Amino acid sequence: MNPETVKFLWARFREYYLEVSLEEPPSMEGREWGFILFDDMPKFVMRRHKSFPRRSQLVDYIRTSVPAHVYHSAAVYERPAAPTMKEKGWLGADLIFDLDADHLRNAPSSYPEMLEFVKAETFKLLDFLTDDFGFTAQSIQVVFSGGRGYHIHVRDPRVFDLGSGERREVVDYLTGRGLEVGRFISATKAEGEYGVETAEVIRCAPAGSPGWGKRVNRSMITFVEQIRSFEEEEAVKILSSVDGVGKKNASRFRQSLMRDDIIERIKNGDSLDLFRGSSTVWRPLIEGYLDEVGVHLGFSRDLESGETDEPVTTDVKRLIRYPLSLHGGTGLRVTPLTISGLDAFDPLRDAVVFGDRPVEVSLRAPYSIEMGGESFDLDEGPAVVPQYAAVFLAGRKVAEVCGRL
Repeated sequence: MNPETVKFLWARFREYYLEVSLEEPPSMEGREWGFILFDDMPKFVMRRHKSFPRRSQLVDYIRTSVPAHVYHSAAVYERPAAPTMKEKGWLGADLIFDLDADHLRNAPSSYPEMLEFVKAETFKLLDFLTDDFGFTAQSIQVVFSGGRGYHIHVRDPRVFDLGSGERREVVDYLTGRGLEVGRFISATKAEGEYGVETAEVIRCAPAGSPGWGKRVNRSMITFVEQIRSFEEEEAVKILSSVDGVGKKNASRFRQSLMRDDIIERIKNGDSLDLFRGSSTVWRPLIEGYLDEVGVHLGFSRDLESGETDEPVTTDVKRLIRYPLSLHGGTGLRVTPLTISGLDAFDPLRDAVVFGDRPVEVSLRAPYSIEMGGESFDLDEGPAVVPQYAAVFLAGRKVAEVCGRL
């Protein structure tokens, strides 16, 4: 990043911070703050161990130093400005979740698609937090990180003093680590004509079950719908590729899954005894097997588990981006949201804070982006783009700023 580009970004960030009304986080006086300044670039130097007893002091510091990145601690301390963690006097911490495309399986490479993918994972995590853990919407703050994902802050007295080990147990539950799927699948012996136990009958937890039970049920339905979408020959090939499922049983099993009542039976937790011996087919599928065509058979943790960057959630002294600050790598606003407002939120429209004054840039390589309601398909070399796009391209280090027109 050349000096002209750094100067351009510093000036734009300063304009923003002089105009925006910065809000203070809860228990602000007990939080540690950290900053990365444009003055230190290209090095990534964190200036931390700072505290601000009053909001006005924080605002003055940001407007004077004009940082590229602003962070505050998830924790609350007795002495947040102390130079060592031991001296700070830890009192407790918010429960933080960080969903970043860099840490998510199968995230798309396209930036807009990546953001949509992470949003879907954020909704999945919020379902765990509200339904399984019982946190209220009022105790949860969702924040667009300004980069590749979302942060979730849970501020509930029940989690404030949890240690790293206890927070790791929360992550284990979300990800299904150590989950015994068999707990949600019941097997009983059916009685024959003369009261003799003749066969095993499989049932899964009903759709209305709490916690992971409903997810196992949902995953089983997804499996059935996927198999029904294939032609018979392909479906039999997929099913018979699983160890323990022969071609003959695979064919009978696929035919049974085409029944009109199968989805309703799974939802109700009814018997899945589709034909004599069908339990011998269900059992190899229940634990979740991903074949080469991408079909999740039975239960899949990949589809149902919650995602988070584990080191962030378990670190009780972590720094997290300050809502309403700007992300130095994109120029997008770190945007606080409510759960109800997340669905309609479009980061490449709603987190854009700069205007459309034309700016001349020089791109290092071809680059395409949809932003601010416009599409940009830019070639390597000079180009003229709106200011908000220039800030984004410069922050991403894909372009240098030549000057404003």
